[in-house]
Amino acid sequence: MLGSMVGVSQQAVSALMREGKIPAQGTVGDLLLAYCERMRAVAAARASEEGGVDLVQERALLAREQRIGQAHKNAVARGEYAPIGVLADVLAEASSAVVDRFDQLDGMISKACPDLPDEVRTLLQKLIASARNEWIRATDKKVLDRVDAMVQAGEDDAGDEGDFDDAAP
Repeated sequence: MLGSMVGVSQQAVSALMREGKIPAQGTVGDLLLAYCERMRAVAAARASEEGGVDLVQERALLAREQRIGQAHKNAVARGEYAPIGVLADVLAEASSAVVDRFDQLDGMISKACPDLPDEVRTLLQKLIASARNEWIRATDKKVLDRVDAMVQAGEDDAGDEGDFDDAAP
């Protein structure tokens, strides 16, 4: 009876009932409502006849990935993003340049002030070495803290969009 009402064979209705897509029991009105709801879901691409792929969800996931990709491109364009490897290389080169300059200070002081007492020269050497070592320690600590924070954020927000786990601002 339902088949003739909706324009399909009774075998098709029986198959839908066997597959659990519409209830096997109920009034004709209940079965008609269930069949119509099923057809609306299929027509709206919320369910597939074959594999149960949720196309609405797939489209939402695709849109999310496109949004993340665009956010990434915008961050690159604004100069807010660079791969960690590049940042590490730049920081290493900058640190090396600063340390080299610190190491040259002793010779520059000797040349500029040849009559400088040994106690003052020793004090300056200690201050220079301390400043160089503090630069290295502070830089190393900041890099490690930043990387740890990024790793922690990546673990906490593994499913969140917008986080660029392989980059730092």
